[in-house]
Amino acid sequence: MSTTTKAAPTGAGRRAAGDPRGGRFDSSLGLIMLLVLVVTAQGPIRRALSAPVTQSWMTVFVAVVLQALPFLVLGVVLSALIAAFVPPSFFARALPRRPALAVPVAGVAGAVLPGCECASVPVAGALVRRGVTPAAALAFLLSAPAINPIVLTATAVAFPRDPEMVLARFVASLLVACAMGWLWQRLGRADWLRPPARPSFHGHGRGAAFWASIRHDVMHAGGFLVVGAMAAATLKAVVPASWLRGAADDPVVAILALAVLAVLLSICSEADAFVAASLSQFSLTARLAFLVVGPMIDLKLFAMQTGTFGRGFALRFAPATFVLAVLMSVLVGAVLL
Repeated sequence: MSTTTKAAPTGAGRRAAGDPRGGRFDSSLGLIMLLVLVVTAQGPIRRALSAPVTQSWMTVFVAVVLQALPFLVLGVVLSALIAAFVPPSFFARALPRRPALAVPVAGVAGAVLPGCECASVPVAGALVRRGVTPAAALAFLLSAPAINPIVLTATAVAFPRDPEMVLARFVASLLVACAMGWLWQRLGRADWLRPPARPSFHGHGRGAAFWASIRHDVMHAGGFLVVGAMAAATLKAVVPASWLRGAADDPVVAILALAVLAVLLSICSEADAFVAASLSQFSLTARLAFLVVGPMIDLKLFAMQTGTFGRGFALRFAPATFVLAVLMSVLVGAVLL
């Protein structure tokens, strides 16, 4: 009997065959090349890090991240506990049957259920799937990440000299949530909203669901916190002060600029107050718009709403929420700030 000896596959062959050794080889080579590049360019890198602009950037970045991180971790843990141990049927039983009454009750319920916007979308989907009127589910979706205890506490810590910001954020966000719920009840159509097909963490035990929710929220919220802190540091250290003053001095431009910035940055609601507080050249009303708009509509929320309820829903719901959030921020800011 003859035997055939096969040649060992090359790196490319191992990758094509799915051998993980090929991936490890490439990763090691990339790491070595990066280290060589860092060692070779250590002089320019050291000079860049010692520049005043870089020092200012790093100071703001580290300050924002360190201030926000405890609230982010606490919010992620509490959100995971709710996702794993509170059944969706609880919300359906707790809400009134009449939609007009269910909307404000669902909005207020967001004040006692900690969780970021990443958690509110699947919870709202579960409410709709369990038969809760969509208007109430949408009010909860908007209010929960904006007025829960973790977010309001973080806002109080971020604005120690302006305690009225906590009340203004609570009032404006709750009014927007209820108004959008009633607006959907009156003008919304059933074919605009596609109910979600399955619950989050379906088929998992409670322990597995808890850790799956932790991993999901840490990856999403933590990443967006870093992006937001980097953007705030860049605005502080790189953008000329005259530009920021020019935008901040015009009340309309300032409000619209920070509202659009909230959409683009997509910062977790448990950390956005510290980014807003760092933008001290803007008025309190403009920063209130940043805090009201961000938890209700941003890039990641638009994607999640599209995946959960359908593109037709998101294309109508997101612009209406943005406009109403900006208007309500201006009105509440004029009264309370």
